[in-house]
Amino acid sequence: MATNLVAAYTGEAGSISYGGATVAAVRSFTVDNEAQTIESTAMGNPGNARSYLGGLTQWSGSMDVYQIDDDSEQTAMLAATQSGALAEIILYPSGSGKGISLTGDVIVTGHSLTSSFDGMVEGSISFQGTGALDRAVIS
Repeated sequence: MATNLVAAYTGEAGSISYGGATVAAVRSFTVDNEAQTIESTAMGNPGNARSYLGGLTQWSGSMDVYQIDDDSEQTAMLAATQSGALAEIILYPSGSGKGISLTGDVIVTGHSLTSSFDGMVEGSISFQGTGALDRAVIS
Protein backbone atom coordinates (compact mmCIF):
# COMPACT_ATOMS: atom_id res chain seq x y z
CA MET A 1 0.00 0.00 0.00
CA ALA A 2 1.06 3.56 -0.56
CA THR A 3 2.35 5.97 2.03
CA ASN A 4 0.21 9.01 2.86
CA LEU A 5 2.21 11.64 0.98
CA VAL A 6 -0.16 14.32 -0.26
CA ALA A 7 -3.08 14.58 2.14
CA ALA A 8 -3.98 14.40 5.78
CA TYR A 9 -5.50 11.11 6.86
CA THR A 10 -7.49 9.64 9.70
CA GLY A 11 -6.38 7.32 12.45
CA GLU A 12 -9.49 5.21 12.07
CA ALA A 13 -7.48 2.06 11.27
CA GLY A 14 -4.61 2.83 13.67
CA SER A 15 -3.33 0.09 15.95
CA ILE A 16 -0.68 -0.77 18.52
CA SER A 17 1.39 -3.91 19.00
CA TYR A 18 2.86 -4.50 22.47
CA GLY A 19 5.17 -7.42 23.16
CA GLY A 20 4.43 -8.89 19.73
CA ALA A 21 0.62 -8.87 19.75
CA THR A 22 -2.08 -6.32 18.97
CA VAL A 23 -3.58 -4.39 21.89
CA ALA A 24 -7.39 -4.68 21.87
CA ALA A 25 -9.83 -1.77 21.72
CA VAL A 26 -7.38 1.13 21.33
CA ARG A 27 -9.26 4.44 21.12
CA SER A 28 -6.32 6.80 20.63
CA PHE A 29 -2.61 7.20 21.22
CA THR A 30 -0.03 9.96 21.47
CA VAL A 31 3.74 9.88 20.99
CA ASP A 32 5.92 12.78 22.18
CA ASN A 33 9.50 13.25 20.94
CA GLU A 34 11.82 15.69 22.69
CA ALA A 35 15.36 16.93 22.19
CA GLN A 36 17.27 18.62 24.98
CA THR A 37 19.52 21.56 24.35
CA ILE A 38 22.76 22.44 26.09
CA GLU A 39 23.61 26.09 26.42
CA SER A 40 27.01 26.97 24.94
CA THR A 41 26.89 30.76 25.32
CA ALA A 42 30.19 32.45 26.13
CA MET A 43 31.03 36.04 26.94
CA GLY A 44 31.27 38.09 23.78
CA ASN A 45 28.94 35.77 21.83
CA PRO A 46 28.14 37.35 18.42
CA GLY A 47 25.00 39.49 18.50
CA ASN A 48 24.84 39.22 22.29
CA ALA A 49 22.65 36.15 21.76
CA ARG A 50 22.56 32.81 23.55
CA SER A 51 23.75 29.75 21.63
CA TYR A 52 22.92 26.08 22.10
CA LEU A 53 24.03 22.61 21.09
CA GLY A 54 21.82 19.59 20.58
CA GLY A 55 21.64 17.25 23.55
CA LEU A 56 19.99 13.97 24.44
CA THR A 57 16.67 12.91 22.99
CA GLN A 58 13.77 11.04 24.54
CA TRP A 59 10.29 9.91 23.69
CA SER A 60 7.20 8.85 25.56
CA GLY A 61 3.54 8.30 24.92
CA SER A 62 0.15 7.23 26.10
CA MET A 63 -2.87 5.37 24.84
CA ASP A 64 -6.53 5.22 25.72
CA VAL A 65 -8.34 1.89 25.47
CA TYR A 66 -11.71 0.40 26.21
CA GLN A 67 -10.97 -2.05 29.03
CA ILE A 68 -11.05 -5.67 27.83
CA ASP A 69 -10.48 -7.84 30.91
CA ASP A 70 -9.17 -10.89 29.05
CA ASP A 71 -6.92 -9.05 26.57
CA SER A 72 -3.43 -10.41 27.18
CA GLU A 73 -1.67 -7.20 26.08
CA GLN A 74 -3.76 -4.92 28.30
CA THR A 75 -3.11 -7.36 31.16
CA ALA A 76 0.63 -7.42 30.38
CA MET A 77 0.78 -3.62 30.39
CA LEU A 78 -0.94 -3.48 33.77
CA ALA A 79 1.54 -6.03 35.15
CA ALA A 80 4.44 -4.08 33.62
CA THR A 81 3.59 -1.03 35.73
CA GLN A 82 4.45 -3.15 38.77
CA SER A 83 7.52 -4.88 37.36
CA GLY A 84 9.20 -2.25 35.19
CA ALA A 85 9.45 -4.84 32.40
CA LEU A 86 10.80 -3.70 29.05
CA ALA A 87 8.83 -4.58 25.90
CA GLU A 88 8.71 -3.57 22.25
CA ILE A 89 5.87 -1.35 21.09
CA ILE A 90 4.90 -0.68 17.48
CA LEU A 91 2.53 2.20 16.77
CA TYR A 92 0.66 2.32 13.47
CA PRO A 93 -1.00 5.76 13.11
CA SER A 94 -3.06 4.81 10.03
CA GLY A 95 -3.06 1.02 10.32
CA SER A 96 -0.51 -1.74 9.86
CA GLY A 97 -0.97 -1.84 6.08
CA LYS A 98 -0.14 1.76 5.12
CA GLY A 99 1.58 4.93 6.20
CA ILE A 100 4.32 4.65 8.80
CA SER A 101 5.20 2.62 11.84
CA LEU A 102 6.98 3.83 14.98
CA THR A 103 8.91 1.13 16.83
CA GLY A 104 10.85 1.15 20.09
CA ASP A 105 11.26 -0.36 23.53
CA VAL A 106 9.13 0.98 26.38
CA ILE A 107 8.63 0.80 30.11
CA VAL A 108 4.98 1.16 31.09
CA THR A 109 4.87 3.99 33.64
CA GLY A 110 1.17 4.24 34.39
CA HIS A 111 -2.14 2.42 34.04
CA SER A 112 -5.45 3.86 35.19
CA LEU A 113 -9.07 2.81 34.81
CA THR A 114 -12.13 5.02 34.64
CA SER A 115 -15.66 3.71 35.16
CA SER A 116 -18.89 5.66 35.14
CA PHE A 117 -22.55 4.68 35.28
CA ASP A 118 -23.24 6.14 31.82
CA GLY A 119 -20.10 5.21 29.93
CA MET A 120 -17.63 2.56 28.95
CA VAL A 121 -14.91 1.31 31.30
CA GLU A 122 -11.79 2.93 29.88
CA GLY A 123 -8.09 2.57 30.53
CA SER A 124 -5.30 5.08 30.10
CA ILE A 125 -1.78 3.69 29.74
CA SER A 126 1.42 5.76 29.70
CA PHE A 127 4.88 4.61 28.64
CA GLN A 128 8.45 5.88 28.51
CA GLY A 129 10.62 4.98 25.54
CA THR A 130 14.12 3.72 26.14
CA GLY A 131 16.58 4.03 23.27
CA ALA A 132 15.65 5.31 19.84
CA LEU A 133 12.18 5.48 18.30
CA ASP A 134 12.47 4.09 14.78
CA ARG A 135 10.22 5.42 12.03
CA ALA A 136 9.63 3.26 8.98
CA VAL A 137 7.53 3.70 5.86
CA ILE A 138 5.17 0.79 5.25
CA SER A 139 5.07 -0.20 1.60
